Parts: sequence; C-alpha cells; structure tokens
Amino acid sequence: MGSIIIALVFSIYVNFCTSASPKPHVIFMLSDDQGYRDIGYHGSIFDTPVMDSLAAEGVKLENYYVQPLCTPTRSQLLTGRYQIRTGLQHGVLKQNQPSCLPTDEVTIAEKMRDAGYSTHMVGKWHLGFYENACMPTERGFDTFLGYLTGSEDYYSHDKSSGYDFRRNASVEWNYDGVYSTILYAEEAVDIISEHDPDEPMFLYIPFQAPHTPLSAPSNYTDPYTSTINDNDRLAYAGMVTCMDEAVGNIIEALKSNSDMYDNTVIIFSSDNGGDTAAGGYNWPLRGEKGSYFEGGIRAIGFVHSPLLDDGIKGTVNNELIHVSDWFPTIIEGIADWNTNGTKTLDGVNQWNTIKSGSASGRTEILYNIDPMAVLSKGGKKWNGQSFDVKISAAIRSGDMKLITGDKGTDGWIAPPDASLTSVSGPAYSGQVVWLYNITADPTEENDLAETEIDTVIALLDRLAVYEADAVAVNYPTSESGANPNTNGNGGVWGPWA
Repeated sequence: MGSIIIALVFSIYVNFCTSASPKPHVIFMLSDDQGYRDIGYHGSIFDTPVMDSLAAEGVKLENYYVQPLCTPTRSQLLTGRYQIRTGLQHGVLKQNQPSCLPTDEVTIAEKMRDAGYSTHMVGKWHLGFYENACMPTERGFDTFLGYLTGSEDYYSHDKSSGYDFRRNASVEWNYDGVYSTILYAEEAVDIISEHDPDEPMFLYIPFQAPHTPLSAPSNYTDPYTSTINDNDRLAYAGMVTCMDEAVGNIIEALKSNSDMYDNTVIIFSSDNGGDTAAGGYNWPLRGEKGSYFEGGIRAIGFVHSPLLDDGIKGTVNNELIHVSDWFPTIIEGIADWNTNGTKTLDGVNQWNTIKSGSASGRTEILYNIDPMAVLSKGGKKWNGQSFDVKISAAIRSGDMKLITGDKGTDGWIAPPDASLTSVSGPAYSGQVVWLYNITADPTEENDLAETEIDTVIALLDRLAVYEADAVAVNYPTSESGANPNTNGNGGVWGPWA
C-alpha cells in the first residue's frame, strides 16, 4: 500500500513539473545614444513603427532614468549597483585603460544562468577587457558576438588602429563589410530560432546604433532626403530606422518559434541622452549626453509582453524607475529567482510596478558623485554642509533633483528637422548648485536653489551619505601595452595584461 501511495505522489509531482509553465524568456534591447526625442511616440520626424507599436501595446516608462554615458549605464544594468560602488564614477572606459567592471561583481548574466537560463549577448560590451577575466563570456554569458570598445566602424569593425569583433573569446573575421545593426539582428534571430522554447533564455542585445560614427545604408536614409537637410541628422535617422526594422525581425523570430513570443518579456531602453553634435536630440528636455540635466539621463524605455496584466497593456507608467532596477526586476521579478551572493543592491524590483501598475518602491536616485570632476573656483558656499558642492554630482529624491559642480549652462536644443527654436542656457555666473522640481518642471526652466534652501541642504546631506560609502575611482592612465599592433594581438583589440 505504501509503495502505491509513493508512486501516486511521484506521478502527481512529475505531472505538475512537466505541465508547469516554463520561466519567461527575457529579451533586453539597449540602443546607444538614442535621444529622448528620437522615437516616433516622442515626436521624431523619422519613422519607428515597430518600436512605436511595441510601446503602444505594452507599457511606456516615462519616469525612467539611465546614466549620462555608456559605461556607467551598462555597469549599473549588469550589476544593479551604483557606479560609486564599482569605481566607475568618471567618464567611460577607454580601450587602452587597464580597468574593467570589477570581476568580483556578480552580473545579471551569472544570476540568470544560476536560475536555469541560457545567456546570450549580441552587440557592444564597453565594460573593459584588459584581461581575460573581464570578457563577456567570463562574466556569465554563454555566447557573445560583438565588439569590446566604445565605438567602431559599422562595416569594417575597426576601432582606431585595430580590429574589434569577436565570437565568444575568439576573433571573428567573417563579417567584415556587414553593417552591424543588420548583423546583430541576424545573430539574434538565429539564437531565437535555434532555441528550445521550453528552456528559459536571457538575450541581451546592446545595439551599436545610433552611436557615432554616423553611417547607414542608403535605403534607410533615402526616404528622408526631402525632409531632412542636415547630413548628420539624415544619417542618424537612417540608423534608427534600420534599428527599428531589426527590432521587428527579432520579434518575428520569437513569434515563429512555437509561439515563444507568448512567454517572453521584451524590454527596450536607450543608454543615455542623444548627442546633439552627432545627430541625436532630446527636445523638449534640457541638455544632452554627458549632462545631468534631463536630456542626458531621462531615457526612452518600454516593456512589451503578453505576460503583462491586460489592464496595463497600452498604458503609460510614471513611477520612478532607474536602470539599476533591471537587475532585481529581471532576476527576482521575471525569473522568480534570488539575488543571493550579490553585493548590496541599489536597484529595486519593479516587476509588479511594470506588470500590474503598483507603486514603485523607489523614491531616490543617485545619478553620480564624480570626485575627479571638481571645479577649481567659483560658486556659492553652502556653509556647514559636509558635501563639497564643487564636485560634479546629481541626486533625485521624490520630485526634487539637485545638481552640483557642473556649470549648468546647457540649453534646450531643437532638432534641425522640426519647426522649433533652440534656447541657450544661462551664462555661467559662478553658481554650482541647481535645484529643480522635475514633476512640475520636467524641462528644468525654474531653478529653485535660492528659494528652497531646506531642500538643498537635505539633498546635500544625502550626497554626503553616499560619498562616505563610495569606493575610490578606478580610472587608470592609458597603457601603451594595449596597442593591438605592438602587443602581439595581431592588430586586434583584446586582453593584453
């Protein structure tokens, strides 16, 4: 009798396990230097029908923030931790610096692998590669196709004096002359098409587009030659249009593989504001790439999935969300796994916020404290405050955002293809503290630093708390040993230490 009961229990257990729905697949697509303005639903003159449709049928994130530069955004996405924790507070990593995302940091790919996912990366790394331990396939990705540096030619895949394209850890020469956006889409389609839909997959696609150098096949720029007269903007429009088509091809691959699409969460994000000197625009937001004004850090973001609650599809989410939140959101929320073994996270699990519309658990964002960017003189003194306001820093708490150190002269720069007029920022007067109510004043036209003194002091105190916990900046001088033409790497960028 006992053996019959045991067999019955075992049978029920097996049936439950085999009939349970597999964990959702996750596709995370990251565009590079795509301005806030540069998508159809934000007013772009060029077409992004695929992304517009995905966003319209999903959830648009309209209070969503990233970092103002490439490396910091990627580091926080992959670790869920502010850059003051990883030593990446200053600038971006250069190809000849002996530095990378610290190898003792647990990445999202490692945790997703622990959760039973296959993990794939297609596109731009830009988190350092001076030693083998820094490489994507050593940081949790089962496969990698793409480049390691911050930018390169879209066709030749050359960076400065070296070639930069790899499959996993090996140099990949087969795609010389193939436009990268098309190439990355084809690789992603192949990965999806060959994947077993019953096995969970995490696919990270950090596109190269539309970062410089500005370049696009003519069939993507030709439709705009009569409406866009600025050459940079014309090339940029073609790059975004090509990327939009690439996103569509990836979605179609999901739908073609046994309805894999039905069990997939698709996340799209830009990595920082558009560079107005290179075709990208953030109007009506103030500032651009590299700035702590909204134009540098408020991102395009949306989530599309059949798994979203029906009442949420087609809505706008105005809850406060930061790029560091994707780490716990994907691992804990979507994959239903744990973040055990990681260092203390700054990210917040936002899955219920996105999926069901509940309130965000985040009330504050530290954008950065960069002790290597300090003004030498000028500025109002905030007596009694422990934080040095000449240091470049920014923080948001609730509705209020404080910026320190930066000269604060950024203006509102309109795209050349729109009937809009750019407005210059104020001349530098020695001021080093700015305060804005972002909810009431998202375009940052009304500086409240002189009238909301208590708020300024409170936010300076918060910066002081974060500063006390920050690690030293790891921004070493460049090494001649990185030169791929003299270090034995045969003219290819790669580990040299």
